[in-house]
Amino acid sequence: MEFINNLLVELGIQADTAVYLSNAIMIVGISALSILANFITKKIVIKVLSHYINNNRFKWDNYLLERKVFQKLSHVVPALIIYYFSFTFPAYQQWIEKGVVIYMIVVMMLVLDAFLNAMNDIYTTYEISKVRPIRGYIQVVKIIIFIIGGILIISNLIGESPVILLSGIGALSAVIMLIFKDSILGLVAGIQLTSNDMVRVGDWIEMPKYGADGDVIEISLVTVKVQNWDKTITTIPTYALISDSFKNWRGMQASGGRRIKRAIHVDTGSITFCSPEMIEKFKKIHYLHDYITKREIEIEQHNIENEIDRSSKVNGRAMTNIGVFRAYIEQYLEHHPKIHKGMTRMVRQLNPGETGLPLEIYAFTNDTAWTVYEGVQSDIFDHILAVAPEFGLRVYQSPTGHDLRSVLKSVSSE
Repeated sequence: MEFINNLLVELGIQADTAVYLSNAIMIVGISALSILANFITKKIVIKVLSHYINNNRFKWDNYLLERKVFQKLSHVVPALIIYYFSFTFPAYQQWIEKGVVIYMIVVMMLVLDAFLNAMNDIYTTYEISKVRPIRGYIQVVKIIIFIIGGILIISNLIGESPVILLSGIGALSAVIMLIFKDSILGLVAGIQLTSNDMVRVGDWIEMPKYGADGDVIEISLVTVKVQNWDKTITTIPTYALISDSFKNWRGMQASGGRRIKRAIHVDTGSITFCSPEMIEKFKKIHYLHDYITKREIEIEQHNIENEIDRSSKVNGRAMTNIGVFRAYIEQYLEHHPKIHKGMTRMVRQLNPGETGLPLEIYAFTNDTAWTVYEGVQSDIFDHILAVAPEFGLRVYQSPTGHDLRSVLKSVSSE
């Protein structure tokens, strides 16, 4: 600066004007040097570094590039140049240095933020990330970094030691607890969720209180995001998964079987004992031939041994159309290729009511995919509803307008 000022005076420029011109020249020179350094860093150094990263066999460094860690770090170079040349402006040196330090603190905070994001991206490429997500912990580290950065910036502005600010923050701990209540609750909840393996990314959870029914797509410090089946996104507070109850369908998905639990209602007026003609008809059904033959022998032996008078159908044992129908459904499910053979499978009667006798099918499909499951379930009940009349049974249904019109026609014709 002094050299330029003396040179300008020697050239015949007045001393006051020479001071202003020398300052302007230095500002332009420092700015040009900073711009040049920034240009070289970004257009040459980072370009070469990017070429190397994109062409090596490692994949983790690509995430550092995608998160622009190196690009943000390059902003330090112009700041260092300005800091180095701050002595050329003695009157403003202290303020320039403070401004540069604050700028560098902000840049380093942004660099660390991008670096932590890249670390999370790298971690999510591993399968363990679905079981042990670290996004919540990373957010805690970010909060600590930004708090420390804010303390350093304030201490730099007021010219006091950061220790003094930290001691003052201790007195404001109650206020801090109130401000960061959700973050603290979320951190504790996140630790419990992770350590107890309660929720993973990709789990299907159901939480009616928050209108959530779908797959978990993100677990963070404060919230858990669920993509519902209608493609909407529901955000649930992380601590709510600890304080409230929810249903996790992971066990079903891991077991390889999905439950069918549905009943058809049989009109009790159609239930009757099997006549010899009905028995002969049922013997022709592939799944029932062995069952009917075995039951006939068993019933006949029982009635003979106990000297049962079969002139009345009430006496002794006899097959019913509902019992044979139930046996048929059991055999049908046993031979169905989409029903899981290693899980519970049964057909049972529930308490009869005003809608008839409920006959419940309880089984598991061997495919947990939703569309496949619904297709298998529909095929099974399509078949059951269609074959029920073959057993002399009527499926209960409330009268419709068509039924009432049929009754009126029959009455009018009489």
